[in-house]
Amino acid sequence: MRYEGDIYRPPGEWKSYLLQCTVGCSNNTCTYCGMYKDKNFHIRPMKDILEDIQMAKVYYGGAKKRVFLCDGDAIVMKQEDLISILDHLYAAFPQLEKVSTYAGPRSTLTKSTAELKELCQHGLKRAYLGVETGSDAVLKAVHKGVTAEEMLEAGERLREAGIDLWIMVLIGLAGRGEASREHILATADMINKMKPRHVSAMTLQLVPGTPMYDDWKAGRFEPLAPVEMLEETKLLLENIHYGPIHFTSDHASNYLPLKGTIPDDTAQMVAAIDSALAGDTPMRPEWMRGL
Repeated sequence: MRYEGDIYRPPGEWKSYLLQCTVGCSNNTCTYCGMYKDKNFHIRPMKDILEDIQMAKVYYGGAKKRVFLCDGDAIVMKQEDLISILDHLYAAFPQLEKVSTYAGPRSTLTKSTAELKELCQHGLKRAYLGVETGSDAVLKAVHKGVTAEEMLEAGERLREAGIDLWIMVLIGLAGRGEASREHILATADMINKMKPRHVSAMTLQLVPGTPMYDDWKAGRFEPLAPVEMLEETKLLLENIHYGPIHFTSDHASNYLPLKGTIPDDTAQMVAAIDSALAGDTPMRPEWMRGL
């Protein structure tokens, strides 16, 4: 297997064979994100991708059950190429159960629901969509590249195609002030309308070299304090009414690990936040947080 630059994957894909189909992210302008800055976006030649699959078959002995398509947005590829990759993967790994990928919202919108359904039928079973926020103003401020309406449409297309939709949202993305509450309430509304099966709430970290980090240093962006991050998480949980949703907030960036099912475990997770806010449950110290 051959890789170009740093490789990223969702935490849940730690057992997956990582197949690099695209290099970098097709958007790569988000002000908070420090990923993929070591490479220019391009799609790898199909010849190289198919060779890598055969190399992986030899290495794993055909026994791999999960594959994750890297980098940040494999769904941007031509439909026929993605189908060919999926078919080769399932032929190479007879025990393969699931192929997953990150899905960029703009790239997803270039494909119809019928095309996404075709990918699902060929074995693309899960897509991770970086929603980050349901707020139009925040999406524009962080250069996400889509409106809230477009983000919702992308998520709905993936779900309607039968793909297991896992979305990520970012606590603290709007910074301090009135925008904080609007960010969270709009995000909860987005989740209620999009109806994903999984939601991961991660917490903003300011990464050196990013525009948001520079804004913080220049006094143009004021990040939330840890307790305010927890208050945002609580507000989010209290306003998600759709379910069942597998909810996780146990990423290394989070100050308080949370995991449960909405709505069954909502009260329990809110109580855990209240305990931390009261000082009865310790929060993760800053030096232990990671991306």
